[in-house]
Amino acid sequence: MALYQDVIMAGFGGQGVMLIGNLLAYAGMNAGLNVTYIPVYGPEMRGGTANCTVVVSDEDIGSPIIQRPRSLIVMNQPSLDKFQPRLEDGGVQVLNTSLVDASQAEARVRTVCVPANDIADKLGNTKMANMVALGAYVRATGVVDLDVVKKSLGSVISAHYSHLIPKNADALQAGFDHAG
Repeated sequence: MALYQDVIMAGFGGQGVMLIGNLLAYAGMNAGLNVTYIPVYGPEMRGGTANCTVVVSDEDIGSPIIQRPRSLIVMNQPSLDKFQPRLEDGGVQVLNTSLVDASQAEARVRTVCVPANDIADKLGNTKMANMVALGAYVRATGVVDLDVVKKSLGSVISAHYSHLIPKNADALQAGFDHAG
């Protein structure tokens, strides 16, 4: 059976949505899969809206454009309002319930609730909420092995910040564990 997973990751600028999209793309490549990654920025950078699309497949990818995604990572309420209606019936969405009202999740999809900001706070840095959410997504979808994602951190975190890689790996693990 062919592996195919697509995701729209969305939130405010500055929440690290592009970073986790890039990380998932590298993890897919490092797992020997085909990937596409398309970042989309709103009119402002930090504080504006941001989203990206990632497709991971073991076959050729016909188009990186997704009309009805199979999955979502939603980091804020405006992103839920914008993207949940497009989510494929039976799809999976990971909601950052630190900032998103889980009661607005539609029953036609599977929702994984993760208080990403709260978990990241407990780990010592709210900025790692993106990694918590990605860890939960990896658990919910099985798109790639979590260890491959952790090993791919060095591809997206510059050498200057390499001391943060272990903490980011911890955040991925915390999200993965929470989604179990």
